[in-house]
Order: sequence, then structure tokens, then C-alpha cells
Amino acid sequence: MATTVTFTDPTGDGPDVELPVAEIPKDLADYENRLEHIPEPDPYYVDLGMLYRLARLEEIRRLYFTDAPLHLALRGHMGTGKDHDLEQFAARLKTPYYRIPLTGEVRDITLIGSVKLYGDGKGGTESRWEDGDITRALRGPALVNLSELNAAGAETLFALHGLLDRHQALELPTGEMVRLRNDVRIFGTLNPTDLRDYAGTQTLNKAFADRWIIWEKVFPGEEELVSMVERRHPDLDATMRELLTKLAVEINTSFIAGDARTRVETPMSLRTVLDRYPAGLRMYADAEDPMRRAWEEFVLPHIDPYDRDHYETVWSAVVRKGPTGSPFGD
Repeated sequence: MATTVTFTDPTGDGPDVELPVAEIPKDLADYENRLEHIPEPDPYYVDLGMLYRLARLEEIRRLYFTDAPLHLALRGHMGTGKDHDLEQFAARLKTPYYRIPLTGEVRDITLIGSVKLYGDGKGGTESRWEDGDITRALRGPALVNLSELNAAGAETLFALHGLLDRHQALELPTGEMVRLRNDVRIFGTLNPTDLRDYAGTQTLNKAFADRWIIWEKVFPGEEELVSMVERRHPDLDATMRELLTKLAVEINTSFIAGDARTRVETPMSLRTVLDRYPAGLRMYADAEDPMRRAWEEFVLPHIDPYDRDHYETVWSAVVRKGPTGSPFGD
């Protein structure tokens, strides 16, 4: 079994990075459960350079900043693949992966833990401490993804301050100090704070934001999208593949436009391009215009009514009428 994994710079500019895979001590109380948290490599995942950047940061951490709290957050719009990048990084390193959404409904006791009452088998009760999501993850090797950082409530953020600064520990109400292990890495993801309709999000507290390195995750370009679609759907008609990726690029260019009067408010996410639209093409393969039917049934329902005119304008400019014939060669 390989004990290291090599990450190669897709641009060919940087040196290869070799990192050891995780070692899961068998004496851990949750050893079997932790093994189940190791994600499977996605055979359709296309690394656009993010895994290499993550590996370089990890290499630098190990060589020069073993005691420094270097925690990374990926910031990007919905559907850019932020969580998928972190999951696949954990898969490559065979590391247990814990994605913990920090929604507004999550409270510090959910994340850290609380004392609960249990029957003692004698007709009475006894109190026991029960770890929360983060505390449980910190007990052994882990890549922790605190998803939706800017949706968390204030009490949640303050509860995490000590873990993310040089203190590097959670102090439980029981008095126990759960320190950040050398084989645990903490990441986060968040949406940009602008006029978008990301319900429940807010500008990060400055003190909390200062505890993170923040990298931007942008929508892939046309060439990158083509690579993704080819890998996931190799039998998709080449013309339809080209039109699909052009549609996504044009829509997403409008989505990130600075002028609020002309931009659309919903992107064509990777979920739409790689999953929903191809499913629509399969479903309407026998239609007179499969691309149009898939567009109407699998894309437009996600779009706000006031954005549909713009979507249709892009459709008319890029496709107008889709190719005839079967979308897939199989």
C-alpha cells in the first residue's frame, strides 16, 4: 500500500509535492467510524490546480509553520466546487473528512458538545458528556471543513476563536482541553458577501476572518468545462458539449458582472452543467430539439422570472436551435 501521494502542478511550473497519507491509530475509540469518513476518489473530478495549491500549503506547513495556525477558507459562488475540492484532497491523502455546515440554526453546543442524561440501569439517571461535531472530529486524524462560514451565528464564531488562533484548543465546559492535533487540518468555505441572495449569510466578523487564509474559487473557463464534461460524459455529442459549455461561460460571465443592472442572479453551476443538463439530454433524447427541452425542464426552473429574459438572450446568441440527432453516442 502506498504511504505517500504525489501532487503535480497542472501548469507544469511548480515542483511535485509528495505528502504522506494519513495514519489512523487503531486504538482510537471510533477507529472504524473514522475509516468510514475517508472519502472515495471521484473518478470524474478534474483538478484545475486547487489540489496542487492545497498540497503546497500543506508542505509549507509541515516544513516551516508546524506551530502556526494556518487555516484556509475557500470563497466562491454557489456551484464552483469548493467543498468538492476539499473532499477530494482528503480522498487523495486517505484522511477522514468531516464537513460541518455552520448554518444559522447550528449552536455552539451542537458543535462542541453538551452534558446529557442517560439511564443508569437502576431506575435512575446519570449525566455524561457527549462530544459535538467538531470535538468528535478533533479526536483523531481529520480534515475538517467548516462549510458556510459566513452563515454562522455570533456565538458559534466566538466558540471557535480559541481553536483557530495560537491557543489551538477547544476548552470544553467539563474543563477538558481538546488540543488541535498535528494530523488535523481545519478548512472552511464561504460565499462572497455582495448583493446575491445567499440567505442567512453576512460579512465575517473581522476578528474571525483574520484567523483564515482566504483563497478565491472562480467559475471554470470554457476549456476547463470541456475537460470536465468530456471526463464525465465521454459519449456526449461534441457539438452539444461545445454549446453547453459556451452557455455556462456566457451565463456565468453575466453572473459575476459588476453592473447590477445587467447581471443575472443565478449562475449555471457545475451541478447544472455536469449533472442536471446531461440528465435532461438523456430524458429528451428523442425530442425534436433535445437541447431546448433539457434547457426548459432542467435549467430554467432554477431561474428567477426576471432573469429568464437574459437567459433566453444568451440561448439565442449561443444555440438558437440545438443539433438534431441523439445527444449520446452510446
